[in-house]
Amino acid sequence: MELIDLLRELDAGRTITGASPLHEVMHRTSQEALRITGELNGGYHEPQQVRSLLAELIGKPVDETVTLFPPFSSDFGKNITLGRRVFINSGCKFQDQGGITIGDDCLIGHNVVIATLNHDLAPSRRGDLHPAPVVIGRNVWIGANATILPGVTIGEDAVIGAASVVTKDVPARAIVVGSPARFVRSVSD
Repeated sequence: MELIDLLRELDAGRTITGASPLHEVMHRTSQEALRITGELNGGYHEPQQVRSLLAELIGKPVDETVTLFPPFSSDFGKNITLGRRVFINSGCKFQDQGGITIGDDCLIGHNVVIATLNHDLAPSRRGDLHPAPVVIGRNVWIGANATILPGVTIGEDAVIGAASVVTKDVPARAIVVGSPARFVRSVSD
């Protein structure tokens, strides 16, 4: 089994069985992510170097308009897609096995957590992993310390209040706050 096999299963939303060959590929890939993020977070790097390390982590080019302020954590790395003019503030943690897509012009606040995996609830299957992607539309602002849970889609121009826990989809231009996040009003110009 190779990374491409794992990504195909993850992107199809198929369960990754604990201790399976695909689970082993995930662990090997995670070791590479830990190495790269360790280098990224181990000292100061010019913005171009940060983008270069981020590109190595995600396995694809990162636009020169992307800004990342370390420290940054990803326990997989290979299933992140970033748009243009994305800003990711310090302390963010991305669990991206299920897929994270961040659209153009997004602002990701300090210490945001984006999760794309759930463990099985059955105790005998707890090691099994259920992937579900997070899709963040264009021009979304996610406030500091927010958590975005697996399977959530956030519509364009939406605002996620600081410390919110987003458990379900957020419509375009909505402002949501709280735990669980709830709609409070729409964004207006």
